[in-house]
Amino acid sequence: MNRKRKVFLVIIFCMGVLCGCGSRNNVYLEKIQTETSEVPQTEEKDCQEEMGSCMVYVCGAVENPGVYELPENSRVYEAVAMAGGMTEDAGMEAVNQAEFVTDGQMLRIPTMEEMAAAQEESESNVDDGLLDINRASVADFMTLPGIGQSKAEALFQYREAHGRFSSIEEIMNVDGIKEGVFNKIKDSIKV
Repeated sequence: MNRKRKVFLVIIFCMGVLCGCGSRNNVYLEKIQTETSEVPQTEEKDCQEEMGSCMVYVCGAVENPGVYELPENSRVYEAVAMAGGMTEDAGMEAVNQAEFVTDGQMLRIPTMEEMAAAQEESESNVDDGLLDINRASVADFMTLPGIGQSKAEALFQYREAHGRFSSIEEIMNVDGIKEGVFNKIKDSIKV
């Protein structure tokens, strides 16, 4: 192999490594690996192992509900896109699409009808200005300061699994709700 060709291949290889791992760089790696035996076969595998992933269950008003594997630090909109996007009747305003997803998260996209029902119920739950945590929907929980979609879903799922909250302090038993978050919302909730 002539010197110019070797230099060209080394430059292409370096560009592939500097740009990061991904399917678009596989072409560079495959070309280099076929033309020279100096590149280790484990280069691509090591890079993929460094990039973590998380499993997210996407359901509700999406085209293809299911469990999807996403790279670490992915956002909700990416999970929804993997599920084929939202359906026409999706209530997209109920979901913060810029929020990060977490491993094991259930991401439920409500319909517009579900959002309207939750809003109606929310209005009836807040007559005295306090949110009844035993009647609140996921959307209701998200109206509280410091409560995003994942914490709202955790509160809702905890109540479904354990029954009614006996006191407002009991919400500190929910994963992600500790004293700091409780102190932000304790004056806004009731049982």
